[in-house]
Amino acid sequence: MSLFQIFYDAGPNGLWIFLLVTVVLGACTAYVSGKAIAGTWRPMWHSIGYALIIALAVRFIHYALFDEVLLSARNYVIDCGVLIAATLAGFRITRRNQMAQQYDVLAK
Repeated sequence: MSLFQIFYDAGPNGLWIFLLVTVVLGACTAYVSGKAIAGTWRPMWHSIGYALIIALAVRFIHYALFDEVLLSARNYVIDCGVLIAATLAGFRITRRNQMAQQYDVLAK
């Protein structure tokens, strides 16, 4: 049993599946979601709500395509952590660019 399998309920290829589905697909989706939320000038806490919904979809992809456990609280929390970080990164980068453009901070 690897160190990864202690924290994340997965099969023998669990690390690679986690990297593909959660980190690549899920985090890219969450990042774009954070950018879209910031682009419409909504508050940051909206992005956390959307990350939780994306984490549900990521858990379903793990279950449907790779026959992993669907209802695992530990896996959901880990997926949420990765996706919330990606969503907040997209939000902060976009909001920083909006503020710089709106208030012309970089021109000084």
